[in-house]
Amino acid sequence: MAILPICIYGQPVLHTSAEVVTEFDKELHRLIADMHETTVAAPGVGLAAPQIGIGKRIFVWNYADQDEAPAIGVAINPELWITPPEPGQADPEHEAEGCLSFPGERFELRRSAAAKLRAQDADGKWFEISATGWFARIMQHEYDHLNGYIYVDRLTGYAHNEAMRIKRKRNWGKPGLSWTPGIDSLEG
Repeated sequence: MAILPICIYGQPVLHTSAEVVTEFDKELHRLIADMHETTVAAPGVGLAAPQIGIGKRIFVWNYADQDEAPAIGVAINPELWITPPEPGQADPEHEAEGCLSFPGERFELRRSAAAKLRAQDADGKWFEISATGWFARIMQHEYDHLNGYIYVDRLTGYAHNEAMRIKRKRNWGKPGLSWTPGIDSLEG
């Protein structure tokens, strides 16, 4: 297994819809193991393949604070259904979100409280998970990555302006930028 570099906002693969996975082989299993190791090293609770420069529809999670699914999992070629989010402003204490591809920052973002995931596992077998709370947020966040969105793309108003100011200040938003957990200290 290996800890992989994580792409920073601006890398084209982060802003493009990922392709369907068609090969369920040893190479895929190795990639998933590397993604899990990278997630733990970052540290994070999820990681999508585009975040490591691979434009495939794969994401992993490592989140034990729920009883709706295994604490560690993978979703390949996922479909995601969500309930409409509650109207109103996001709660700064309970809805602040971060992203390994926009490292070291957190912004409030209103997400749906429930989600239903249908995906394939590492061997191509289909499964379904109903997620609520923070686990539903993780599913939505990682699914967004597969469709070319980073959570800061969903921000509005002051939060969006602040995220774009940080992007300019750190000289992000262009191809070729990444960080490696355990080597670079960009997260927090």
